[in-house]
Amino acid sequence: MTRLDKPLKREVKIKGKPHVLTVDPAGFKLTQKGRRKGVEIKWAELANGDAALAVALNASLGRL
Repeated sequence: MTRLDKPLKREVKIKGKPHVLTVDPAGFKLTQKGRRKGVEIKWAELANGDAALAVALNASLGRL
């Protein structure tokens, strides 16, 4: 497996608009191309259990 030791950037289109996804050792960030501000999530926040609880809650509500 390849170790993530420096930022990795990829362009993705969301609703026809280009965005940049940056994945680095601290977490990931999604910004609209040409902008600085975006959504940033740290790996620790994702793995702390609260994110898993939210996913489980949304999944259970989707079944109703």
